[in-house]
Amino acid sequence: MGRYDEIFAKSVSDPESFWDAAAEAIDWQKKWDKVLDDSDPPFYRWYVGGELNTCHNALDRHVEKGRADQIAMIYDSPVTNTIERISYRELRDRVAVFAGGLKNLGVGKGDTVVIYMPMIPEAAVAMLACARLGAVHSVVFGGFAPNELAIRIDHSKPRVIVSASGGIEGKKIIEYKPLLDEAIDLAGHKPEKCVIYQRPNIKASLKTDRDLDWQDMTTKAAPVDCVPVQATDPLYILYTSGTTGLPKGVLRDNGGHAVALQWSMENIYDVRPGDVFWAASDVGWVVGHSYIVYAPLFMGCTTVLYEGKPVGTPDPGAFWRVISQHGVRVLFTAPTAFRAIKKEDPDGHHCKQYDLSNFKYLFLAGERLDPDTYHWASRILQRPVIDHWWQTETGWPIASNCMGIEQFPIKPGSPTKAVPGYDVRILDDNGKELGSHAEGSVVIKLPLPPGTLQTLWKADEKFVTSYMSHFEGYYHTSDGGYMDEDGYLFIMGRIDDVINIAGHRLSTGAMEEVVATHADVAECAVFGTADKLKGELPVGLVVLKAGVETDPEEIKQDLVRMVRKQIGPIACYKETAVVKRLPKTRSGKILRGTMRAIANGKEYRMPSTIDDPVTLEEITDSLKGLGYPKS
Repeated sequence: MGRYDEIFAKSVSDPESFWDAAAEAIDWQKKWDKVLDDSDPPFYRWYVGGELNTCHNALDRHVEKGRADQIAMIYDSPVTNTIERISYRELRDRVAVFAGGLKNLGVGKGDTVVIYMPMIPEAAVAMLACARLGAVHSVVFGGFAPNELAIRIDHSKPRVIVSASGGIEGKKIIEYKPLLDEAIDLAGHKPEKCVIYQRPNIKASLKTDRDLDWQDMTTKAAPVDCVPVQATDPLYILYTSGTTGLPKGVLRDNGGHAVALQWSMENIYDVRPGDVFWAASDVGWVVGHSYIVYAPLFMGCTTVLYEGKPVGTPDPGAFWRVISQHGVRVLFTAPTAFRAIKKEDPDGHHCKQYDLSNFKYLFLAGERLDPDTYHWASRILQRPVIDHWWQTETGWPIASNCMGIEQFPIKPGSPTKAVPGYDVRILDDNGKELGSHAEGSVVIKLPLPPGTLQTLWKADEKFVTSYMSHFEGYYHTSDGGYMDEDGYLFIMGRIDDVINIAGHRLSTGAMEEVVATHADVAECAVFGTADKLKGELPVGLVVLKAGVETDPEEIKQDLVRMVRKQIGPIACYKETAVVKRLPKTRSGKILRGTMRAIANGKEYRMPSTIDDPVTLEEITDSLKGLGYPKS
């Protein structure tokens, strides 16, 4: 039995002992009374009775234990030509002062704060300041449209919103303040105050009674100490797309989150204090929460916060420049980024111009890593390229080649084996466990390990119906897949209607709701299709109302604008086909999976319950008109 097998076996046979030992790596104000409270399944609680502070574990303890002058964060912004290195002492002081400013606004333990920020250090400062006070932060991706932001404001009911004057996407400036103002106008809940960070090159006008300038607020604030909270108290809410237009607010606790992320840095990513770790993502997504802000700082690493793109800022060598200049040991990003680099520089000429001698691993996640991209990255880098799989809900990897435990041979297309703590199974529709190579639902036997979602914010019932009711005693990942004879996991795709666009999970149901509001649209369906660059892209099929005389091309352009405004440009909604009718079962269910198979050129079985097989022939012709299946 190898080291991985021993560790994994203990993690699933005696999770309390396993996670009791792991928790010793975290500072506690009060030790827990019970490692795991399993009295009310599926609402499991870790480290009940324990008290700690997340911000203390990320910053203060490192200052106190001799790392005050070590660089905690490198802000690298090619779009503003800025590089800033912030020590642990300086970051702690900035956070403590901003927390003091929030406290002056009445923010305290249990209050919610929405953060709508670009990729600047102040975004991390705001997150950590909330954690310092025991407040609950909810970061909303800066690319979201006002309607989506308004939904999250109404659901989380923030006392304060923290934002910035704008963000920069490549060469394009996006003013955030007008988007924020519109979102607040749309929302039923109104925040008491908004704190706006004015960027040097983007100025926002402030509303006199509601808005505060970040710099003005902090000059009047005194630093505050960390507030101890219960291990089971909420740390943050992060909204993830569901199968309907309403997002789900994943709720993360303080204690289990800190323990799991600290453990993952050493055992999965093979990093130690002082190493430079770079997650090329955004703080609006779970990767940004877990592996830009919290986990690297828990471990005492130097984290890179990058405001730029893999290509175009200024060229396909952008990532190699960052790795070389800052001595990055581990890069974690989405496969889309490497597909973009590969497209612009297929022979890797830019990579050869930089010294990558300190670089050890490339980790990829957020979407399926196609074998072609894996082989290309492996050849260009001559380093291990690690595909790993996890979800917003879990907060840290479910399956990975755990480089800090034992390195296994890589099988392209597989994220390797289940991470210790995750008892992953493959079940058929009746809940029977399947053997090797049999495809079914990917589930995790309860209890989930620490750091995973406690529940959904103010929606316990939805938590149960969304994740825990499909198979009793298991968390349902909504992904399908199989295991091979060596225990390697293969994820084949989503079971629900959430698609993965460049690592961003977005609901096609939400897009359908937008498309359906067009005055000329009678019925519609939106589904994901495979895309070499983005992973998946949405395609819409619409049935027009009788008697419509509007030019179909005009309607298609309307839909592009509507989805962009309501969901945001990240939806990448560009293609629509006008059809006579949609294929359905006799009970009225639209056959999205069948249409997706047609668009992707995959074999499909004619559903026995289809109401009119001729409709599929018409759909096939319509998709061919859009160029599907793509070669």
